[in-house]
Amino acid sequence: MRVRSLVFDALLALVVLVATQAEAWNGTFSTHRQGPHWAEALAYGTAAAALAFRRVWPLGAVLTVCGVMALEFVVFGSPEGFGVAIPPLVAAYTVANCEERPRALWGLATVLGFGVVWLVFDPMSVRPVQYAQGAVWLSPWVVAWLLGAYLRTRRLYAQGLVREREERTLVAVAEERSRIARELHDVIGHSVSVMTVQASAVRRLMRPDQAKERAVLETVEATGREALAEMRRMVGVLRSGQDGPDLTPPPTLDQLDRLLENFRSAGLDVVLEPDGVAAPLPPGLDLTAYRLVQEALTNTLKHAHASRAVVRISYRDDALLVSVRDDGRGPNGTTELGNGLLGMRERVAVYGGTLSTCAAEGGGYEMHAELPIEAT
Repeated sequence: MRVRSLVFDALLALVVLVATQAEAWNGTFSTHRQGPHWAEALAYGTAAAALAFRRVWPLGAVLTVCGVMALEFVVFGSPEGFGVAIPPLVAAYTVANCEERPRALWGLATVLGFGVVWLVFDPMSVRPVQYAQGAVWLSPWVVAWLLGAYLRTRRLYAQGLVREREERTLVAVAEERSRIARELHDVIGHSVSVMTVQASAVRRLMRPDQAKERAVLETVEATGREALAEMRRMVGVLRSGQDGPDLTPPPTLDQLDRLLENFRSAGLDVVLEPDGVAAPLPPGLDLTAYRLVQEALTNTLKHAHASRAVVRISYRDDALLVSVRDDGRGPNGTTELGNGLLGMRERVAVYGGTLSTCAAEGGGYEMHAELPIEAT
């Protein structure tokens, strides 16, 4: 419960208290008073006080409001006016809005039972037609209960959508991390394999009197093979049972022209703008840059309704800059990158880089990533 909600409930209870006390003592808002004024004032006052706790104890508030007033009506007879109508109406709305459905139905039954007591002990109702007319005044309580139940259903539905979206996000992140781990395994495994083979080749070329050096190289070989075996086990855990080993070499920026040509064949005019002198990149960073361009162009083709995209690869001494800009819908449109954007963020985070997406100048959408080279 927020403090603001408690303060609001206290103010509401105070307003109802003042109005009902004016009715009990002076007849304000009343069409008919019955019994001693002090008894009516006590019943109304207790009911108003219960409304201050309507969201803390919804069903208890209904039971208190209806029970105290019904007791007073049974003993002294039922009045007619504001004091009879408003406290049960507020309590009925609250119990439907705050309680689970079974408890909310008990609250509705309590309110309707109170309505029957009010009709039976109202001395102004003596003929069947008067009872029927009086029953009409119970309908606002039922409407209030239905309104509270409807708003609760809508609130729970919205909360369910938020939870579902969060769960989808967590699943997407986990799947992307697994994919990143498998791809990095391929990159690192290739490098470790090369190191192991070279160490083995050097060991075979050594002279018989280089026993110490040979022992060191044998240790390097053994360590390299153990590392490859452990990485295979790790990736085996990450792979699902349906996934077979991917024997395709990991893509790099050297294959970017082929990738862009595929998007051109799909109807997207893609322009490549290299900036700076291309330099050899660490395999993992090279793969990440390629995937960023691939994912950004895929989003452009699927969601942005763009006709043209510009890919810019900028080589700096300490960082690699990757940007993709299109002329389609900007972020204020209906485009949602969704899992693709999550995947790009995960890849950039592996290398301690930054990723930003925003509206491009003059319209369209732009993805910009900065990948530090020193971090690799």
